[in-house]
Amino acid sequence: MTQNIARPADASGIFRLGGDLPIHRLGYGAMQLTGPGVWGPPEDPEEAVRVLRRAVELGVDFIDTADSYGPFVSEQLIHKALHPYPAGLVIATKGGLSRSGPDDWRPLGRPEYLRQQTELSLRHLGLERIDLYQLHRIDPQVPLADQIGELRLLQQEGKIRHIGLSEVTVEQIEEARTIADIVSVQNLYNLANRNAEDVLDYAERENLGFIPWFPMATGQLARPGGPLDTLAKTYDASPSQLALAWLLHRSPVTLPIPGTSRVSHVEENTHAAQFTLSDTEFQALSQAV
Repeated sequence: MTQNIARPADASGIFRLGGDLPIHRLGYGAMQLTGPGVWGPPEDPEEAVRVLRRAVELGVDFIDTADSYGPFVSEQLIHKALHPYPAGLVIATKGGLSRSGPDDWRPLGRPEYLRQQTELSLRHLGLERIDLYQLHRIDPQVPLADQIGELRLLQQEGKIRHIGLSEVTVEQIEEARTIADIVSVQNLYNLANRNAEDVLDYAERENLGFIPWFPMATGQLARPGGPLDTLAKTYDASPSQLALAWLLHRSPVTLPIPGTSRVSHVEENTHAAQFTLSDTEFQALSQAV
């Protein structure tokens, strides 16, 4: 366990997005800062502000959001809580999903829409350039070259520093990389759901950041007497902390972004960086699924 208790995120190590943008590997995902169904404002906006500020105090310097969270509620809360931003804080956002109501998500990748959303994100976040802009979903109705091509134009204009993808296959990543430099991939991945294993392996080979969303899903592993519950008691940790420790151990390119709307939870999640699994413990958890 690290001795730097005040900033536990430091213990997660450093990854350099695109080779030039250093971040601590344990970040924070800001989707849960909105209302039910990821729609509208949160029940307690002031607690949301406290969560963001506390995450940064704990050493988190990578915050992931999206224009569709709210919509724009999450980005606006980040601005309210943290602007002017401290040096070294990297805010990643996403575009390419439209919203018409709670829990309704529709891919929309027309170039003019992606440009409009990028401009709005810049305004809502109070930034002149977005460090990591991710295509939230590939729109099957629009050629990928048009979607990534527009992000590349925005990059050339200085409005985007790096480009990432979300929920993609290895083949889609490779196609996108023929159009622009891609530095990260964000797919569903956790201890209980490893369907994106091939994407993670590819990201590790190519030194792309792999951002596992829904990182703390543990399913039956956390049941009383289950493998995660048993090991958590040994560590005096929570099952979710060990699920995050498992992700950090899994690959040097994994960048977990646990999200929460409560200060107590962001503290618990960030302290997960202080737990280091042995190879034996990692394998035992891996094989328990």
